[in-house]
Amino acid sequence: MGISSRMIPTEDASARKREIEEKLKQEQETLSFIRENLEKSDQLTKGMVSILSSFESRLMQLENSIIPVHKQTENLQRLQENVDKTLYCLDHVISYYHVAKDTDRIIREGPSGRLDEYLVCIAKIQKAVEYFQDNNPDSPELNTVKARFEKGKELLEAEFRSLLSRYSKPVPPVLILDAITVDEEIDLQEEVVLEHLPEAVLQDIICISSWLVEYGRNQDFMTVYFQIRSSQLDRSIKGLKEHFRKNSASSGILYSPAVQTKRKDTPTKKAPKRPGKDDVLDIEIDSYIHCISAFVKLAQSEYALLTEIIPEHHQKKTFDSLIQEALDNLMMEGDNIVSAARRAIMRHDYSAVLTIFPILRHLKMNKSEFDSTLQGTAASTKNKLPTLITSMETIGAKALEEFADSIKNDPDKEYNMPKDGTVHELTSNAILFLQQLLDFHETAGAMLASQETSSASSSTSDFNKRLLSSYICKVLGNLQLNLLSKSKVYEDSALSAIFLHNNYNYILKSLEKSELIQLVNVTQRKAENSYRELMKQQIDAYQRSWQKVLDNLTDRNMPVFQPGAKLRDRERQAIKDKFKGFNDGLEELCKIQKGWAIPDKEQRDTIRQSQKKIVSDAYRTFLQRCTNISFTKNPEKYHKYRPEEVEEMIEKLFDTSA
Repeated sequence: MGISSRMIPTEDASARKREIEEKLKQEQETLSFIRENLEKSDQLTKGMVSILSSFESRLMQLENSIIPVHKQTENLQRLQENVDKTLYCLDHVISYYHVAKDTDRIIREGPSGRLDEYLVCIAKIQKAVEYFQDNNPDSPELNTVKARFEKGKELLEAEFRSLLSRYSKPVPPVLILDAITVDEEIDLQEEVVLEHLPEAVLQDIICISSWLVEYGRNQDFMTVYFQIRSSQLDRSIKGLKEHFRKNSASSGILYSPAVQTKRKDTPTKKAPKRPGKDDVLDIEIDSYIHCISAFVKLAQSEYALLTEIIPEHHQKKTFDSLIQEALDNLMMEGDNIVSAARRAIMRHDYSAVLTIFPILRHLKMNKSEFDSTLQGTAASTKNKLPTLITSMETIGAKALEEFADSIKNDPDKEYNMPKDGTVHELTSNAILFLQQLLDFHETAGAMLASQETSSASSSTSDFNKRLLSSYICKVLGNLQLNLLSKSKVYEDSALSAIFLHNNYNYILKSLEKSELIQLVNVTQRKAENSYRELMKQQIDAYQRSWQKVLDNLTDRNMPVFQPGAKLRDRERQAIKDKFKGFNDGLEELCKIQKGWAIPDKEQRDTIRQSQKKIVSDAYRTFLQRCTNISFTKNPEKYHKYRPEEVEEMIEKLFDTSA
């Protein structure tokens, strides 16, 4: 056991030694391998350095050879570029000398049908002009291309005029009517677009205009433009007027589509009338109203077209010139209407003055749009419509004033009085005038206000209404005074009463039917009661005409006697006189009053019934008194009528057909 123990360490040490020796041997081999490789690497490095040194030397030799060649090539390229540029410039300059010849045919034939090509040609000429002006201003070629440029410009101006003249046509009347008519039953309605020129033509005109402004230094085309378009605008309106007259003359109902929106001042439709002077006048009025609306719509359309063609800073002035002819013609026609109204006043034909009311109303309704359309034009242009409106308001107010005076001062002519006591012509004319005035009550009120010194600060709708109410009351007051004066022409006071009653009744019924009474009540709230009181007074006055007849039926002069007693001659004669007086009076009144007239059936029946009751009751009472009295041998001679017959006779009063 002990020997074994000592031997184990010895073997381990020997093994350990061998292991170390083995590793040392491997390390030595590795070191030897590395050393060999380092030696090889050194050899390779030396070889590479030698190669690089040789390459560097050769590269330097190559560079020294190439650089002079490169510089020589650069110089050659630069020389080539200069030659090319020189040749290009030479060709470019030479081309200017050929421009006149190259463009001769195109310029001579003009731009029609090939505007783009023509403008390219003009551009070449313009460049040639600029070249010669800058480089050779004394050359004959400059004069040649200048002349060619001017010729080209003239032909462009001529083409502008030609296109505008050839394609500018009056707007068809039906299309204008569509544009100015608004169907109030359709909420959403497409606006009618007035196309004055075909799109392709318009684009050519715009192109020429732009060139003339930018290169032609020319403004004459603007004069050409407004002259041609002005003529078409005027022709469009005249064509509408002629179309409207022809069609309105053959139609039963005249309409006014020019009035674009419903207003409380606006009657929506006119009733058919008998052909005649009034119809012709109505057609003229409607025609003028349509033309005013057409002018506004067409002028707006013209301005929209103009803005595409005319430079911005010339647009307002050109537009002002463009619309002058049509506007002046409209204003002149308006002045003629005013003059005709003035002549009508001088003839005391006041109803003719009513022609200005629908026109004035339409002018004032459209004034704001009119002003907007003319915005930017000269003051003299803007003032034309306000001047016409003022003239119409002045002449209209004068007509109203003189009409009121004429009602007051209409002479009392016996031959002009109705024989049957019916409504006087003055009354019917006055009421008709006021009723027609009612259709334009806002216009008439403003017309009266325009003549008031304080109207500038107080002219409101209510103020105008009060003025018109006062005016109507003034006319009615003048009429009442004149009728009272006229009634005195009648010798028979009963006929005077019937005459006044008929006229007062006619006035009251007319006021109520036409809604004039609402206007009257603005300043006279008890007007209806006043007229009814006046009518009652006249009925009372009429009934007094029967008093002489009824006096025969009273106890006055009636003899006092005992029933069954024999009458004396004087007493019998008194009864006979009463019968005779009643019979004669009844017959005379019935004969006379049967020829009088009370057109109002209700009033006629009321007066008859009242009179029948008064006379019949008195007659029956009288007959009862005379019952069983023997005052004559021939009672039928005196007792000619039964009460029923008396009533029948009175029933036939005021009936000219009976």
